[in-house]
Amino acid sequence: MSDDVESKDRLILELLAADGRMSYTDLGKATGLSTSAVHQRVKRLEQRGLILGYGATVNHAELGLPLTAFVALTLIDPHLPDDYAERLRHFPEIESCWSVAGEDSYILKVRSSTPAELEALLTRVRQTAHVTTRTTIVLSTYYENRPVGHAEIAHQTSARAATLAAELAAAQAATLAAQADAEDTPA
Repeated sequence: MSDDVESKDRLILELLAADGRMSYTDLGKATGLSTSAVHQRVKRLEQRGLILGYGATVNHAELGLPLTAFVALTLIDPHLPDDYAERLRHFPEIESCWSVAGEDSYILKVRSSTPAELEALLTRVRQTAHVTTRTTIVLSTYYENRPVGHAEIAHQTSARAATLAAELAAAQAATLAAQADAEDTPA
């Protein structure tokens, strides 16, 4: 991150990276800012391109795509134009595409429902991009898309969520008790 990002903005970015659904109120409590000040800062961070978007982590196996693989692409003819990412953009199975340094030129993260579908995808990728492929299939995923280097923020966010849940449960119990008392009291 550049040096022109204030420490409060960095903290907001770290908190949102850990929990993209965190409310402006909770962001304000965690940063010592008012809700409206946090809202303005988040909008500025979005406008500056520091927040690129918000997303959900989904269960791909439940969506019928249990097979994840990383596919390294090596160019066959370096004289061809370097437009491989664009050539492959329309493949819905490709979740991510990175240009990399080293022996390979690109690495793709792909999702598939079966090994046969993965094999068919690899054939289409090789034909479309005129590349060779080397594939690594994921056996288990222990964590994915977590904020880099912000375990403390994630821990604080989890602790705050647990506190809020406990406060909500206590408030609900108090409301139920008050309702029960009101029903037991003769009019």
